[in-house]
Amino acid sequence: MPEVIFNGPEGRLEGRYQPGKEPNAPIAIVLHPHPQFGGTMNNQIVYNLFYMFAERGFSVLRFNSRGVGRSQGVFDHGIGELSDAAAALDWLQIINRESRGCWIAGFSFGAWIGMQLLMRRPEVEGFISIAPPENLYDFSFLAPCPSSGLIIHGDKDRVAPPSSVQKLVDKLKTQKGITIEQQVVEGANHFFEGKIDELTANCAEYLDRRRQEIADGGGR
Repeated sequence: MPEVIFNGPEGRLEGRYQPGKEPNAPIAIVLHPHPQFGGTMNNQIVYNLFYMFAERGFSVLRFNSRGVGRSQGVFDHGIGELSDAAAALDWLQIINRESRGCWIAGFSFGAWIGMQLLMRRPEVEGFISIAPPENLYDFSFLAPCPSSGLIIHGDKDRVAPPSSVQKLVDKLKTQKGITIEQQVVEGANHFFEGKIDELTANCAEYLDRRRQEIADGGGR
């Protein structure tokens, strides 16, 4: 799992990159939670998702946004972090020019950034959004949401309460042409303490199922 350094809008960004074995391997990017509350690319959920994609043959990248670890710049309340994520996906696409398929995954603050990135990238075929904090950030940009995906959260989450996540899911489910799947992990708090393995297994099952549907000619 090589360490990589690539250029972001405010300077150097550091990441971890696992290339797929096939030249046309699908790509995935995994986005970390809020940097001012300890969120980094080494967060356990981010780490597990990274390996979930790698084990399925993806070329996958996780990285530290500006001001985190060895990444240059300072926290920018989401605006700059979205630019960092776009630069990271650009880098991933440049070194995987033959790639077929692109996924975005994010946890908490990273879910918010990831869903904004989704709006800018019509080539993304799926997303995994873990504990999106609808109560803390504006998700109204999802109009319409361009691809199908999974929203997964815990029923004991006090940071992103189930009622607020439900509001987001209900809004997205009114859109035609995409399918939003919702899963609730029973007994899980915002950080999925004691439930990370279950969370990862649920995400893996969803990813496998969706990719099979896409391979069979199903819609996005």
